[in-house]
Amino acid sequence: MANKSVWSDNRFWQRSAAWVTGFASVLLIWLTFDTMGQIAIGTDADLQSGVTKRVPGPTVINYKISYEMSTKRGHEVPVIGEKEKFFGRDDYSEEEAGALLHLGKLGSQAKNCMNCHTLLGNGAYYAPDLTKAWLDPAWQDGGTMQAMTGKSTKEEAMAEFLQHPSTYPTHSRMMPNLGITAQEAKGLVAFLKHMSSIDTNGFPRNFGRMQGAVNGK
Repeated sequence: MANKSVWSDNRFWQRSAAWVTGFASVLLIWLTFDTMGQIAIGTDADLQSGVTKRVPGPTVINYKISYEMSTKRGHEVPVIGEKEKFFGRDDYSEEEAGALLHLGKLGSQAKNCMNCHTLLGNGAYYAPDLTKAWLDPAWQDGGTMQAMTGKSTKEEAMAEFLQHPSTYPTHSRMMPNLGITAQEAKGLVAFLKHMSSIDTNGFPRNFGRMQGAVNGK
């Protein structure tokens, strides 16, 4: 009787399918837990002890955030530095900072920011990507937007612009007046600052090429 080829043996394919399915299931479970750990938000204790989290805790708004080139990773990464005033304070508690970020997130959803902007890879490309907007040199000291609004800090300049966008024409595609209140604007700016601190593996890729965007200059 002729030997039967292993490639035509149903038992071989059944066993192979079972092994591949089992391995893929284990790998998927491991990747799920690893991803959950990577995207879990950090705490104030992490920030105070210098522990780097991919998603820092809400109190990161108390710190200076810069964007620096990592030769090891081959792209820019957020760097959390020393304490920095945010609307006159650098001592927001975890509860206060969390409430501000929650207000900002709800505000970005209620005002449909993603209809025009991109946030963390989601949204439209009609208007500028907001993922690293806090680090945009236009809002820094001496930047065009800070000068245009007449404010002395980037957070105040951003809040002023959000409340009165039609007063400060910046592009042919002007931002409409969305009726954003002072408190909503403060929450939105906190949300933007926190979002800029998230390690997005160098996304958006073209942001680091903006003059002055890297190293917080």
